Amino acid sequence: MDSFSRGDLVFDVRDSGPADGEPVVLLHGFPQDAGAFDRMAPVLHSAGLRTLAPDQRGYSPRARPAGRSAYALREVVDDVLALLDAAGLSSAHVVGHDWGGIAGWALAAWHPWRVRTLTALSVPHPAAMGQAMVHSDQALRSSYIGLFQLPRVPEGVLLAGGGTVLRRMLTSGGLPADRVEEYVDRMRQPGALTAALNWYRAMPAAGRTPVGTVRVPTLHVWGDGDAFLGRAATEATARFVDAPYALEVLEGVNHWIPELAAERTGELVTAHVRTRSS
Repeated sequence: MDSFSRGDLVFDVRDSGPADGEPVVLLHGFPQDAGAFDRMAPVLHSAGLRTLAPDQRGYSPRARPAGRSAYALREVVDDVLALLDAAGLSSAHVVGHDWGGIAGWALAAWHPWRVRTLTALSVPHPAAMGQAMVHSDQALRSSYIGLFQLPRVPEGVLLAGGGTVLRRMLTSGGLPADRVEEYVDRMRQPGALTAALNWYRAMPAAGRTPVGTVRVPTLHVWGDGDAFLGRAATEATARFVDAPYALEVLEGVNHWIPELAAERTGELVTAHVRTRSS
């Protein structure tokens, strides 16, 4: 399967590994695409796992609706359900990084019967994140979100000079140079950055549908060098999981875990998946 549809939207997806392997859905974040998992997926394949990595809403050129309301978290989660349905899967293991992690938290909380295990890379549970915004330095770390929610302004700032600011932001987070250039090039495509930023612009509506407690086996992987997400929310996350839960801290690793710690993360995901194989 190289694509799936939901209504008029068509999503690109990388379906790789053994066709009969345990299915693992890989959800990328901003401003990545399914290629974020190119270095990690082979580790999962070698363990006999099948991976399905979509270019998410706004990142797939044929799934780029207009307006911020089209990027509400409910819509994003329903996209993943559509992927599972198109693949003929009643459930799957879910791995999400950055915004993909938020989608994973919501999917696991709202549709636990569709999620065999959850692995959240970098991003803590949204409720833990909300608490940390008040009681730690997380608000300072997340100050860029206010800029990203403005109309039109962030597009001009991030893409000025051929994407100089966006390139600097990704490079400062330790992202490998080849990935920096790939992601910047994709965001320079017509409408791509606006669609990606609409995930942030839809955030105010998310408060009306809280994620809630997660009741599926959960692994949280966080790098202690993360420039955007601090320790407070990471350590508070366990309070919002009513199921087997483990936190794995990657020493010296920055935000971009799938790219920077692909082999180790693949090993952690494999071990986690094997705790609940069908």
